[in-house]
Amino acid sequence: MGPTAAGKTAAAFALHDRFPVELVSVDSAQVYRGLDIGSAKPDAGTLARYPHALIDIRDPEETYSAADFAVDAASEIRRIHAAGRWPVLVGGTMLYYRALLYGLDPMPPADPELRRVIAAEAASRGWRALHAELARHDPAAAAAIRPADKQRIQRAVEILRLTGSGPSAHHGHNRYPRLEALRLVLTPADRHILHERIARRFEQMREAGFLSEVERLRARPGLSAAHASMKSVGYRQVWSCLDEGGCQADCRRKAVAATRQLAKRQLTALRRMSGALWHDSLQDRTIDLIFRQVGDFFAQYRVGTRTD
Repeated sequence: MGPTAAGKTAAAFALHDRFPVELVSVDSAQVYRGLDIGSAKPDAGTLARYPHALIDIRDPEETYSAADFAVDAASEIRRIHAAGRWPVLVGGTMLYYRALLYGLDPMPPADPELRRVIAAEAASRGWRALHAELARHDPAAAAAIRPADKQRIQRAVEILRLTGSGPSAHHGHNRYPRLEALRLVLTPADRHILHERIARRFEQMREAGFLSEVERLRARPGLSAAHASMKSVGYRQVWSCLDEGGCQADCRRKAVAATRQLAKRQLTALRRMSGALWHDSLQDRTIDLIFRQVGDFFAQYRVGTRTD
């Protein structure tokens, strides 16, 4: 696990080369076909060498939820175990990890009439006013939602009004993990270095044709900025810039800022995950230490490492 641009993928490849494992992607953008450059999805040649489960399993017009991921990942884990190997889950979508490890608490179903009422209020008062209402009743939930994220604000306010409690009251009841797992967090110890890596990676994406990728997605007749896939960080900002006729520099500024905010949220969620072993992804000895920790974990369950 780790924030975006922290070095998770390189560590996962090293584990694949060393141990009898298969990789499972935990990335809410990489599940979508066509979201390649902006999601930092490994290219076809890399995926041939390092196959990942749960990449390219939905079209961008389709939805894919944390509950879907929990079901699919559990199925992949069973398959990998049946093959006599072990799963390495790699990615930064923390909600997916929590859904798999702890399960999801039941939420009230959507209420179309209440949603229309909330949307009408937002049209007159603004979404920031509804975000402020949520913050008064559920500060933790409000802190995790951007004031401009209409879809998540609407759902959170809907839950608040249906139940009298915000989303936070419906989370975290299961405190015991459903799976035995070795939890490894990789991130540069220096936040400024992480920010530099984020900026550098966006520049690499731009040079690889990220803006053209978003243009191709915008040309799909059934796809709009309202779809969940296009709310992914980077895609949302570039789509908006293209709508507004913004220049590449403006796209870069907005996308890098949003990605830094994403990394901050990821780190906050990671600090709340108990039992995780943190590593500086830029230290030379980090991968050797991870190898020892993984080897010890596998030995506990009588799983050996490759010798070829």
